[in-house]
Amino acid sequence: MAMKIDETVEDSIFAEINITPLTDIFLVLLIIFMISSSAMLEGGLQVKLPTAKTTSLTKTKSGKPIYVTVAKDGKISVNEKDAPEEQLIVTLKEAISKSDERTVIIRGDESIFLGKAVKIMDAARTAGADKIALATQPPG
Repeated sequence: MAMKIDETVEDSIFAEINITPLTDIFLVLLIIFMISSSAMLEGGLQVKLPTAKTTSLTKTKSGKPIYVTVAKDGKISVNEKDAPEEQLIVTLKEAISKSDERTVIIRGDESIFLGKAVKIMDAARTAGADKIALATQPPG
């Protein structure tokens, strides 16, 4: 049996987009962004938090409390912004006024003195904070 094949089918252009390389590029970009975003979150002062056997999370309305970080060398930062001790109340008032949340969480290195933590708590109350918490890490 002889069969005639339509010549126009063989001569037509078959255009198709291969999305496999495009998918590979997107996956590589996704991995790069995931790694770089986690590196950005770990910036700021290096602090070794004290350990506590009983820890509980401070509940906040908006989920964005104001963090006051005290490094081992005594440097203080409010929400990753350097704040000299003399300007702490002003910096805290500014941070509280910009935020819906009025909770201040103190992240201090375990070697800082209690007097410095009390000064920070006093400055936070003066600046208008409703709640003050100390950040700790679980043992182990």
